[in-house]
Amino acid sequence: QGLYSSVVCPGLVMSNMTYRILPVFLWKLLMPIMWLVSGCPGWFWAVTHFTASDVWLFKQKPEYLDSLVKYHSCTSGLGKCYVEPRKMDVDEDTAEKLYQKLLELEEQ
Repeated sequence: QGLYSSVVCPGLVMSNMTYRILPVFLWKLLMPIMWLVSGCPGWFWAVTHFTASDVWLFKQKPEYLDSLVKYHSCTSGLGKCYVEPRKMDVDEDTAEKLYQKLLELEEQ
């Protein structure tokens, strides 16, 4: 049907899901440090470039993308943003069986 799905790792993104990892009082202590660090070179945190993989992926032709790859937002030591594809640890036969099962469920 022309639908494609890709996996993206946006890097460090402060969201309501992130806040659930640690208690709130620790985040209040860490936030000033996080904001200071976000101004440092990209090798430390990729905060300012967290949408790189999303934007890059949007601009690609989906039929040419590898469905077994996760696309990561990365930043070089000089602050240059780039996307790095990393192979996921997924068995291709299992992935194909899962896909076929999903197609069967869709028909039901």
